[in-house]
Amino acid sequence: MALSIPDRLVIATRASRLALWQAEHVQALLQAQYPQTEVSLLKLSTRGDEILDRSLQKVGGKGLFIKELENALIDGRADLAVHSLKDVPVDMPPLFELAAILPRAESRDAWVSSKYANLQELPVGAIIGTSSLRRECQLRAQRPDIVVKPLRGNLDTRLKKLDDGEFDAIILAAVGLQRLELSDRIRTIIPLEQSLPAAGQGALGIEVLKSRPEMSRLMQPLACMRSTAIAQAERTVSRVLGGSCSTPLAAHAQLINDQLTVYALVATPDGQTILRANARGPISDADAPEELGAKVAQALLDQGADKLLAQLDH
Repeated sequence: MALSIPDRLVIATRASRLALWQAEHVQALLQAQYPQTEVSLLKLSTRGDEILDRSLQKVGGKGLFIKELENALIDGRADLAVHSLKDVPVDMPPLFELAAILPRAESRDAWVSSKYANLQELPVGAIIGTSSLRRECQLRAQRPDIVVKPLRGNLDTRLKKLDDGEFDAIILAAVGLQRLELSDRIRTIIPLEQSLPAAGQGALGIEVLKSRPEMSRLMQPLACMRSTAIAQAERTVSRVLGGSCSTPLAAHAQLINDQLTVYALVATPDGQTILRANARGPISDADAPEELGAKVAQALLDQGADKLLAQLDH
């Protein structure tokens, strides 16, 4: 069946500066792919953007960032939504699907500080800002003598809080700073062994309604098979372990030639207990990334991750 090219496509996006960069990036790719189609943006404010005085795990999780965008897909105001893949819950509502995962950019975390070059330089009692339990547990494991405080808001808000002296350093996803031409704020990219990233970090995902398969087909030219395999492995780890923003969980995969290596960890928020696992295997078929992710998740469960996660739920 020939693909019918629409006259118009509407992209639902959050209204933050970084979200707009991401949506405009996809807009440009679609415009180049389908030059006769008018591609526009529908800018929305989400509950995740509006509630800044409480941690995400206390107000409903990362799904708060995408609910309004999904509503726009349901009621026909938009045809697709663009997300940071790490914000997309691994168990998506049945109405929706990820139509495409774009080529992944930098996936690691960034150390941002005007005072200190790295974690080791921090004095006792120094204050670090992060919104992520995943980052917090890894920081505390290395430096139990520092203070970790929550840091919410868009990228510019977080940087201003650092500049105003509320924190000695903050941890951010490096890719966001790079996309907004703020790479000069990155003091260093944190090595993977010090801060293992979140599943999907650095990649963009395009969400559509399952009931509109033609939209999924339209998005295929933008999909990156390499990044898709990596994301499938990482998101499978999170799915098997029941990962959410209230879980100190990290999953990161690397694909070299046809060999996929998956690393993952589960921890207590204080960093006193960190369970780690990894596995490696060839990408021999479409199911291989998920099988490898499930293998790593099972290795963590064998170490007692289920008991650790059960404690966190109480």
